[in-house]
Amino acid sequence: EMLGELKPHSEQLSTQFTEQSRSERTRKALTYLQQEQEPEGCWFGRWGVNYIYGTSGVLSALALIAPDNHKTHITKAANWLISCQNADGGWGETCRSYHDPSLKGIGTSTPSQTAWALIGLLAAGEATGTFPWDTLEWGINYLLSSQLPNGQWEEAEFTGTGFPCHFYIKYHFYAQYFPLIALSRYRALRAGNGQG
Repeated sequence: EMLGELKPHSEQLSTQFTEQSRSERTRKALTYLQQEQEPEGCWFGRWGVNYIYGTSGVLSALALIAPDNHKTHITKAANWLISCQNADGGWGETCRSYHDPSLKGIGTSTPSQTAWALIGLLAAGEATGTFPWDTLEWGINYLLSSQLPNGQWEEAEFTGTGFPCHFYIKYHFYAQYFPLIALSRYRALRAGNGQG
């Protein structure tokens, strides 16, 4: 899931990973990801709650490593994220989704989970060349409108996962740095498209 975080940092890294995508280990990892995609299009999440987090991480990785070979998986995952957007523009998912898969992508909107969804959708858009602008803008507006006057976000829900189905963690900075990552990537994309 962290492989996708490397993309914005270096063109050289992107080239290096593209070359490595031909390696046997990478091929096996990509095959595993394809096989693990849920019928709805999402992926299980391990360190964050849950399918929104997992889907965002996989989309970031697939967008980095040979995205042309994974467009079907990427599009299906992006469509799933879009379908999970709440009426307030954000995304949320309850910890109960680990116990009850029918709750995938369902829950009160949180800053961190909204950011994960946006990061995944931005990666999917970069991979496919198709951006769901209305969905993205609605999510960005959720982050901006839920930001406190001191520049921070608050999150009552537990969005970190210790051990699924056993205990969950409140990483207080999840609600701070993930929204900042999503906002900065969105801003860079809009500026790069002459729309910023």
